[in-house]
Amino acid sequence: MTQHYLHRHLTPAVGEAQVMAYGQSHGVHPAPEPDPLGAREIAFITARDSFYLASLTEAGAPYIQHRGGPVGFLRVLDAHTLGFADYGGNRQLLTAGHLRRDRRVALFLMDYPAQRRLKIDGEAEVVRLQDDPHLLELLYAQETEAGEVERLFRIKVDAFDWNCPQFITPRYTVSELEERERHLRQRIAELENALKRRGASNGAGGDHPSG
Repeated sequence: MTQHYLHRHLTPAVGEAQVMAYGQSHGVHPAPEPDPLGAREIAFITARDSFYLASLTEAGAPYIQHRGGPVGFLRVLDAHTLGFADYGGNRQLLTAGHLRRDRRVALFLMDYPAQRRLKIDGEAEVVRLQDDPHLLELLYAQETEAGEVERLFRIKVDAFDWNCPQFITPRYTVSELEERERHLRQRIAELENALKRRGASNGAGGDHPSG
């Protein structure tokens, strides 16, 4: 874990639970400054086509939803800022409504084939299209068929953490399976051609009847 993520989540209550279970708690160094995203995090984020977004209701109840789109629809605007365009959906606006009272969010990004996951804490805001045309230009994904953009989300990253791969079951999208199948078919074709060439070579080198 990054130190700031530890600083946020290893609370006194967590320390008490660790002492009860293991006899001691993890020490946490003060880390008040937000963690900047590095090259590894940026590459991982921009390669995703979905993530999970958690917010809080006014009563403090957690709410989590799945967000999906073309690869890279969650944009890295700088080392401390993410953003994505929100398209028309079921019109419930649960997350957008929650952010009017509490801007704290958590993102959970998964790479199932590689068994990797990245957790991000931050604060999010809903941006109206007319209020920031430049942000709309940055976040609009022309390759999507989701419809019209209704609003924008901008997220200030506060902390992040990489999890271990334990218990992540590898799963593959249709496109990932098709790519793997393409390589297998290519390899099968290469082996079949090699067998044909070997058979032709053996036939050409056989004994010829004498006259």
